[in-house]
Amino acid sequence: MKTHVTRRTALKTAAAIAAPYVITSTALGNADTPPASDRVTLGHIGVGNRGRGLLRGFMRCKGVQSVAVSDAYKSRRETCAGWIKGKAYTDFRELLAREDIDAVVIATPDHAHVPIAVAAARAGKDAYVEKPLGLSIEQILACQAVFEKHKRIFQYGTQQRSSKHCRFGCELVRSGRIGKVQRIEVVAPNGGAGGSTTEAPIPADLDYDTWIGPAPMAPYTNSRCNPPGSYWISDYSIGYLGGWGAHPLDIMVWGSQADQSGLVEIEGSGMIPDKGLFDTVINWNMRGKLGDVDFTFTPGGDSTRFIGSEGWVRIWRGGIDANPKSLLTSKIGDGDVRLLESPRHDQNFVDSIRSRKEAVSPIGDAVRSDVISHLCNIAVRTGHKIKWDSKKEIILDDAEATAMLSRPLRSGWTL
Repeated sequence: MKTHVTRRTALKTAAAIAAPYVITSTALGNADTPPASDRVTLGHIGVGNRGRGLLRGFMRCKGVQSVAVSDAYKSRRETCAGWIKGKAYTDFRELLAREDIDAVVIATPDHAHVPIAVAAARAGKDAYVEKPLGLSIEQILACQAVFEKHKRIFQYGTQQRSSKHCRFGCELVRSGRIGKVQRIEVVAPNGGAGGSTTEAPIPADLDYDTWIGPAPMAPYTNSRCNPPGSYWISDYSIGYLGGWGAHPLDIMVWGSQADQSGLVEIEGSGMIPDKGLFDTVINWNMRGKLGDVDFTFTPGGDSTRFIGSEGWVRIWRGGIDANPKSLLTSKIGDGDVRLLESPRHDQNFVDSIRSRKEAVSPIGDAVRSDVISHLCNIAVRTGHKIKWDSKKEIILDDAEATAMLSRPLRSGWTL
């Protein structure tokens, strides 16, 4: 009979039988650092600009150790592996196969978020996943189902939930301080057109097949694999509708249950560039209803405004405003709605891994905001008013729109 010995069990056993040898203070821990047997171990998948920023953040967290990185660019993965004195991988699957890794941080281009997150959950890993979540509503719902089935901790990269003023503003709305919510206005930055379509040599530093991942294979161009290209090409993203819209839309679902209160109806207009490589929706003007609450979503800034029968609250990354102004100095009392407090987004994820309690940006809320951005995308591309049954999770009475709920993955990739 084979006996499965975990990394932590092995470490404890080694300490017990190796009395003649020196056990380092790093291994045993101290007042500020838990022993290696109790630390959360992380692997980082995708260490471009955003991924490197997340890695630096987790290196400052308590009770966690980053031990491995994976990236399609050799220089990126080797540089970051050097920072943590860890292992570098081209193929994320090799990283996921390591039994000593508890959780992963996924900051790849958007199109790989869900396939990698699903594989991570099935491998028994918890996951911090950068926004947006998926390339289709089918992907989003599949991701939720897998994380719930395997009871994995999920943290969405909507860091505003770990900002005190964002939490306070949502608590005001949820506690009825502006009366009944009547209208929600969401604003996010616009996308753009352009992008070179001229085929170029693949950089020697890049494993291009790995970068393409589940997306259709296409010729390499100088605009394809680097921002904003990876954000504004429909094979890899739905553009800033979701890529940046995830932030103010997430505040919308945190501060209101309107999207779950009844039928969601969304219609509007937008432009799809037809020259150059970039082809995600820009210049959008969306409107509709979330249950009985009016909803608008337009480009230009980055904010969420809740308008109620007795006032309004507007929340953005850098601040909060309200009418009446007295709301800004009011207190959230015992009888009010209190939302989960998270001083730091990365540390909250680590703490949730330890406690097995839901993180501040859980999978269910990530799905809610992502669904709205995808419904907006479908509405623009079909020219139809989209009716979404949030209970049954289906589009009503529209075969063309329903066909857009899913997107094929390249051969060899599955959900």
